Amino acid sequence: MTDLTRRNLLAGTAAVASLAASETVMATSPALRDFTGVSVLITGTSSGFGNLTAKLLARRGAKVFATMRNMPRPEGFELLKIAADEKLDLHILELDVLSDGLVAGAIAEAERMNGGPLDILVNNAGINISGPVELQDMEATKLSFDTNVYGYLRTIRAVLPGMRSRRSGLIFNVSSQMGRVIMPGGGIYSASKFAVESMCEQLAYELVPHGIEVCIIEPGGFPTNIGNNRAKLTEALAERMEEKHSSGYPEMVKRMSGMRRGRTWPNAPDPNMVALAIAEVAAMPTGTRPLRRPVHPGPKPQLEINRISREVQLKWLGRMPYGEWAKAVLD
Repeated sequence: MTDLTRRNLLAGTAAVASLAASETVMATSPALRDFTGVSVLITGTSSGFGNLTAKLLARRGAKVFATMRNMPRPEGFELLKIAADEKLDLHILELDVLSDGLVAGAIAEAERMNGGPLDILVNNAGINISGPVELQDMEATKLSFDTNVYGYLRTIRAVLPGMRSRRSGLIFNVSSQMGRVIMPGGGIYSASKFAVESMCEQLAYELVPHGIEVCIIEPGGFPTNIGNNRAKLTEALAERMEEKHSSGYPEMVKRMSGMRRGRTWPNAPDPNMVALAIAEVAAMPTGTRPLRRPVHPGPKPQLEINRISREVQLKWLGRMPYGEWAKAVLD
């Protein structure tokens, strides 16, 4: 079965299973295996996809290291209470993806508590700052790339020596539909997610000889806290932008300055779909996992781009010494 076919089947399964799913239903889904004995470190677990994935995998028996920055914080205590009440093997560690030291320290501590290398890394922490490219000053641009790209690289580099020593492992990287398609006014967010897509596909090829797999998760729009954070960061950018730049984009500037926080979505898609997609891919046998997994009940504009990219990569790399690596990842 081709990578593309597997993705389509999995996406359909997730859409049917998850649209109206509660956390309880998600945790007991028959589509999921028992993850007892599997260790997982997840970044950005204070809310959203990271928080839901941590609870789902812990409820399926995994030893979960849920990480977040600025500890102690209420979200950490809430997860610890859930762990205690439900007797879950879930632990909270402080990790800020912007800090080399905190990343290295948290992963070293997780490996110590685990008694060895981690089985799964879920790179999830990210930010979004909207607005025209001209208005993205260096402060916003550096923060976007430092969080969304360099943050992923920091955690990947920290876990890989252990995974390589055991010749096994699985790395998830949460990207976005906007890592494959472009919308005006999307700021530098798409650029950072395009970088994630490229970096992680290259990584997937390079890790074939080491028995380690990479999966890129491509969510569409979901009602998570990233929207509130985007509004806060975008409003801050709007307050400091210079008139010589902003005068060229009056309508976009208006939207940047008036972004709504805590907005409600009619018929909003369930963010648990992303947690379930991660769990379903993790449950697949080694060697059958897709490189990319689109997740959304609605349109997935990146599907055709993914298909063409796969065909081009196989044809191009197939003539090179790395052809077998590409086939292992894409076929």
